[in-house]
Amino acid sequence: REETISNSQTVQQAMSEHIWIYHERQQALLCGQHALNNLVQACAFSPDSLAEIGHQLDEMEFQLVAQNNGGIRSKEYLARVAEGSGNVDPSGNFSIQVIRAALTNAYGLSLPNIRQQDALVSHDVTDVAGFICNKDSHWFAIRKINGRYWNLNSMQERPEIISHFRLAAEIQALQDSGYSVFLVPPEEELPPECRASAMRERGLPQYWWREEDLVKGKSDAITGATDPWRNVGSGVRLDGKSSASGGGSTGTSSNVSSGNISSSVDVASMTEDEMLQMAMQASLETAAGEGGATGGDDDGVDAIDDDVPVPPEPDASDKDAVRIQFRLPDGGRVVRRFRKADTVGGVYSFVKEKSAGSGKLELRAGFPPVDISSKISQTIDQANLSGESIQCRYV
Repeated sequence: REETISNSQTVQQAMSEHIWIYHERQQALLCGQHALNNLVQACAFSPDSLAEIGHQLDEMEFQLVAQNNGGIRSKEYLARVAEGSGNVDPSGNFSIQVIRAALTNAYGLSLPNIRQQDALVSHDVTDVAGFICNKDSHWFAIRKINGRYWNLNSMQERPEIISHFRLAAEIQALQDSGYSVFLVPPEEELPPECRASAMRERGLPQYWWREEDLVKGKSDAITGATDPWRNVGSGVRLDGKSSASGGGSTGTSSNVSSGNISSSVDVASMTEDEMLQMAMQASLETAAGEGGATGGDDDGVDAIDDDVPVPPEPDASDKDAVRIQFRLPDGGRVVRRFRKADTVGGVYSFVKEKSAGSGKLELRAGFPPVDISSKISQTIDQANLSGESIQCRYV
């Protein structure tokens, strides 16, 4: 009896340690509903509830037109009514006003456009926990879950990882291709991720995916509908062997923690902490491989003319503006806009201006991080630094 209880508790503990990702698939033209539900990780919004919000917004617009144009018999009012709803159509398309109102009413969340001047003031794009993207009546969500970003497009078969180091570039690419990108401000909190089997009741079972299977790229990843433990109750015994999965730890994280960095590591599936740990390890290994010597090297940043000016920061609305994140020598983080045509030399000058230190300034970008001093004369566009995270240090 005691063994049965103990094994049952082991099962329940293992179940609670799994992270589950909710990913509704496309039905009809209800991508707006799917985007909202995927963002909040729950089946929280129905077509009827969103349509009701749309009709309420229509009524408010009609009343405003009537008030400003002499009543309900005015030509302007009749013309507006003849246009029909501007917020919902019979096929299931919803306006951004409906999407915003739904989030505000249910969760107290706002959803500003990322291009708004103060949308990311004093924040980096990786500080944002959730995005909703729209183009040509198609909506989809990007959500941070358990330290990883996931593309939860309802047109895709399963959630797809977006690397922290590629997130800014992905968001920029979406905007460049015509998408409008809206975000949940960093100071606002989305509903918590699903960390227990019981929490899966807030969504439909066929749409839950076990995170560790997705990270490992399993073709037979377990969903809520195929979970072998979905009906487990008290008194069920195990065979004496337990999986030491730890609920979401993967081969990637063990490789990182042991310092064993190999080409088989899937960088895209790593959390930000794992990537930073890997970056530091790679940097140390590179330094060791070079004999640890930094003196006597006359090329690279030492060759930069100190008169290279820091380029002016372009406005966020500038179509040639790109964002670069810096991890400064003192550990601080800065995000700054440059133009694609600015030189890498100007990037070095910016870091020198922002940090004090002695010795040679070294900037590393990419994964594993590579010294970019050989690209000093190139433009930021030529050096592929748009959306990159650059590590800075004096050696």
